[in-house]
This record gives sequence, C-alpha cells and structure tokens, in this order.
Amino acid sequence: MAEPRIKGPASYFPSIEKTYGRPIGDWLQIVRERLPAKHMEIVSMLKSEHGLGHGHANAIVAHVMAEAKD
Repeated sequence: MAEPRIKGPASYFPSIEKTYGRPIGDWLQIVRERLPAKHMEIVSMLKSEHGLGHGHANAIVAHVMAEAKD
C-alpha cells in the first residue's frame, strides 16, 4: 500500500530541510517562540533574519498557526 501523500504546508518540509540544512523542528520552534505575533510579521522575520524564501517561510508559519488553533 502506498504511503499517504502529504498535503498543505507540511508538503514543503523536506525541501525546507534540504535547502536550509536545518531540521524542520528547529524552524517550527523559532516560529513558536514568536507567537502571538502576526503571520506576516513572522514570515518577514524568517526571510530577513534567516534567509528563507517567501513560500518556505509562509509554509512554516501556516503550519504552526494551524497547530495553535487545534
């Protein structure tokens, strides 16, 4: 049986790890430490302070924000 396909922001995680050389857990923790900041404030921080691209930063923040709602 095939593994279920990962959807949503988490689908970016393997690419993020490969591109930036850090485990996804590190990025998730960086975002969690910034809460309750606004989504785009955290995206901007990831881009300016850590050099992430917009799509990757947005995916990480969206994932953490969705977790926080659950």
